[in-house]
Amino acid sequence: MPDLVVDGGDKLCVQLLLELRAHVRAAGPGAVIHLIAADPAAPVDLPAWCHLTGHTYLGPVEGAERATYALRVAEAAKETRESKPWHAA
Repeated sequence: MPDLVVDGGDKLCVQLLLELRAHVRAAGPGAVIHLIAADPAAPVDLPAWCHLTGHTYLGPVEGAERATYALRVAEAAKETRESKPWHAA
């Protein structure tokens, strides 16, 4: 069971990551977040972003009605720029 479910709707990955970053900060270390994302780039971009920031990408959520991906929030994550989630702070 996730600690938090974020419905990204039809947002593009950059928008999703900006929104997700705020949820990650609020959820805190160890939390499992499920991100619902229709963007076809999500299965590539989310693991890459997790690798960049230090969060653990847990993969696609089996049995979900819509495309859903899971991650675990790291205790010592690396921050990214406020408006550029692909650039280290």
